[in-house]
Amino acid sequence: MPIKDQYSELLKMTSPCEKLIRRDIARTYPEHNFFKEKDSLGQEVLFNVMKAYSLVDREVGYCQGSAFIVGLLLMQMPEEEAFCVFVKLMQDYRLRELFKPSMAELGLCMYQFECMIQEHLPELFVHFQSQSFHTSMYASSWFLTVFLTTFPLPIATRIFDIFMSEGLEIVFRVGLALLQMNQAELMQLDMEGMLQHFQKVIPHQFDGGPDKLILAAYQVKYNSKKMKKLEKEYTTIKTKEMEEQVEIKRLRTENRLLKQRIETLEKESASLADRLIQGQVTRAQEAEENYLIKRELATIKQQSNEASAKLEQAENTIRKLQHQQQWHKCSSNYNEDFVLQLEKELVQARLSEAESQCALKEMQDKVLDIEKRNNSFPDENNVARLQEELIAVKLREAEAIMGLKELRQQVKDLEEHWQRHLSRTTGRWKDPPKKNAVNELQDELMTIRLREAETQAEIREIKQRMMEMETQNQINSNHLRRAEQEVTNLQEKVHYLSVQNKGLLTQLSEAKRKQAEIECKNKEEVMAVRLREADSIAAVAELQQHIAELEIQKEEGKLQGQLSTSDSNQYIRELKDQIAELNHELRCLKGQRDFSSRPPFDGIHIVNHLIGDDESFHSSDEEFIDNSLQESGIGFPLHRSVPMSLDPTVADGSESETEDSVLQTRESDQVVSKERTPRRESYSTTV
Repeated sequence: MPIKDQYSELLKMTSPCEKLIRRDIARTYPEHNFFKEKDSLGQEVLFNVMKAYSLVDREVGYCQGSAFIVGLLLMQMPEEEAFCVFVKLMQDYRLRELFKPSMAELGLCMYQFECMIQEHLPELFVHFQSQSFHTSMYASSWFLTVFLTTFPLPIATRIFDIFMSEGLEIVFRVGLALLQMNQAELMQLDMEGMLQHFQKVIPHQFDGGPDKLILAAYQVKYNSKKMKKLEKEYTTIKTKEMEEQVEIKRLRTENRLLKQRIETLEKESASLADRLIQGQVTRAQEAEENYLIKRELATIKQQSNEASAKLEQAENTIRKLQHQQQWHKCSSNYNEDFVLQLEKELVQARLSEAESQCALKEMQDKVLDIEKRNNSFPDENNVARLQEELIAVKLREAEAIMGLKELRQQVKDLEEHWQRHLSRTTGRWKDPPKKNAVNELQDELMTIRLREAETQAEIREIKQRMMEMETQNQINSNHLRRAEQEVTNLQEKVHYLSVQNKGLLTQLSEAKRKQAEIECKNKEEVMAVRLREADSIAAVAELQQHIAELEIQKEEGKLQGQLSTSDSNQYIRELKDQIAELNHELRCLKGQRDFSSRPPFDGIHIVNHLIGDDESFHSSDEEFIDNSLQESGIGFPLHRSVPMSLDPTVADGSESETEDSVLQTRESDQVVSKERTPRRESYSTTV
């Protein structure tokens, strides 16, 4: 389908470049009558052609500058024909390559034109390079619009006609001709001046006609082979640049990937660091917990060791107590003597302590009396110093008396001289004038001598005062020296007394320590005695229980008639012997407890009374045993009243034997009680 027939269909379609086309239409030939007014026929036709081409060639779409070429075509022909001509120009005259988004052809043209400037106008090329005035800054519009935006329409249409005939070669020629014609002016301008020159001066240089420009353009040497060579060079340069850009893109992508990888690695390292720190923290916590557990285990082990040690100690003490219990049964008498000896030693220690305290107080009183006496009596050194001071004072007093005598003698001499002078001056008015002058001189001499005597007397008085002040100063210094010596003596005495007091305190503390040790020993002995007493009471209780069991057995024997009288009498004797032994032990223990219950030593007064009585040793336990024996019928009346056998002869014999044994035991008890005289000891010690 031909392009002309497609135009009407393309107008019905919508293009993505419509907004850009609408924006640039108002800037296309703004001074031309056909395109001046907004929404005029020229602008509408121009919009249609540009829209249709953007739909035909979607790769190029719309590019700025192409509207000027289409506008020039619309000035010459209808819009369908203009569209067809524009499509042909774009395809056959390299315009499509110029208007592509990459604009690779425009870059090639700039490179070729710059090489031509370097070849034909080297000075201008150097000037452009020094001013950083690039070719694209002034020549890009020449190639894109074929000078339609540079020159007025008559000149631009002439150049465009040649372009349609010869192609882009005319653009190179005209551009180089313009630079040759304006080289002198451009060499004197900077970059801004050159831009102003290209925009305002060059467009109006050829208002008279384009012939001069065309002739100058065709005088420019244009070598097509060289242009192709430059095209190859540019392609190689561009390929290298493209490769470099590809490499740069690749490196950028790799860099981006590496950055991403670095970020991920940093995140991983941060997470690993956090995990490491967390692990270290947990490890530290575990170490601390292990340390605490070890400490607890150590304490538990220590406690277990202590408990085991205490258990062993308790077992040892139990063994010792058992051993002591067995030993005390054998050595109860020895313990009584030992306790008495300890009590005597305690009393002696307390007496010695009281005597030492009294001696200490007496020594302190003596020291105070001696100090008072020493303070009241003067020291020999002090007496000698006072005598020396008295001698010095007397010597100074003698010197003062001698000085006073000398002054009196001088006063007498002066009085005599004065009397003589008066006797001589009584007849002065009779003497001649020379004698009068001599007399006046003598009077002056006497007055001077009197003044001298007065001054000497004053000097002597001052010296006397100085001597008195020196003596007073010496006396005060002696007083101070004596006071310092007394202070040192008192300090030495205080030091000596403090040392003595410390020694006495150490002796007192040693005596107290010994007393405390003795008291501790006594308490231990008393506790041992009480333990033995408790053991004996427990044994008595066991015997009572055994007696009760025997009573039960006896009652059973009475009922059954199986108990023999001889066996029962023998067993009763054994029980009585055991009870007598236990009573004896109880009496011994009571005696020890009475010894231990003496009043403690108070350091000042000691009073101790020891009264021993046989009746006082009997306890409630003994009375309970006797009562239980009497109630159970183990005694003599019980056997006499209750027969133990069915045979009367055997019963009478056993009764007589038991009566004899009971009478013998009672007589022996009475003898023992008579032999035991009550022991009363009493001593009192006052300190």
